[in-house]
Amino acid sequence: MSPLPASPRGMYFEEFESGQKILTAGRTVTEADIVAFAGLSGDFNQMHMDAVYSSQTPFGQRVAHGLLVTSIVSGLAVQTGVMEGTVMAFREINSWKFIKPVFIGDTVHAILNVIETKELRRIGGGSVTIDVDVKNQHDDTVMRGVWIVLISAKPK
Repeated sequence: MSPLPASPRGMYFEEFESGQKILTAGRTVTEADIVAFAGLSGDFNQMHMDAVYSSQTPFGQRVAHGLLVTSIVSGLAVQTGVMEGTVMAFREINSWKFIKPVFIGDTVHAILNVIETKELRRIGGGSVTIDVDVKNQHDDTVMRGVWIVLISAKPK
């Protein structure tokens, strides 16, 4: 007997509306995260990897890769459950700005604000445009931009 597929617990396209806000959990960025990301991406820039070198930079210490933090936030967004089993694709990142550095030990979370929905019948769902505001433990915005994700429609 084959297992039954898991029922989606995420929201369907029709359940998203402009003005909805979703708050993610927080996640502390560790040295292990930075080292693993450097190995995965091949970005061993001294500002991420060399404590002595980075102490001489304007930041005064090692900083997390911006794309690492973007990836962490993507995971935090998925962990909210709103897209679990209903997201079809991560389509676009627009107007993404790296505003402040994220350091080892900083805890980031995101505020996701739905700003637009657009039905796309040909794909069986629609696009959801989300303003993403990434904050650290001091409530400072460290990065910000707009994501467009494709979300499945409710089954008929």
